[in-house]
Amino acid sequence: MTESARKLGEVGPTELKQLLDKGAVKLIDVREVNENQAERIAGGQLVPLSTFGQSIPQDQAGPVVFYCRSGNRTGKNAALFLETGYGPVYHLVGGIEGWKAAGLPVERG
Repeated sequence: MTESARKLGEVGPTELKQLLDKGAVKLIDVREVNENQAERIAGGQLVPLSTFGQSIPQDQAGPVVFYCRSGNRTGKNAALFLETGYGPVYHLVGGIEGWKAAGLPVERG
């Protein structure tokens, strides 16, 4: 996991899978409800970007990884994620598309 003081850190799909298996990070899906219903990474919590300010989880201890479809939404909204109070804060490189390209499973339906 890479991170700088004022930058959203990055984590790749394989590393994220290992961290999730250990219970070492929180995973937050910032896509919209319909996207999440179609497919999602197991163990993630849905907090759509459109409702982000109102629905941030209260327990903000420990590292968190945000993800979207391709990584663009998380990259463009880095400042918003860095202001959540979580620490440290990362995003999934390539989003769920990168996750799938790495051969990792998604939940559907």
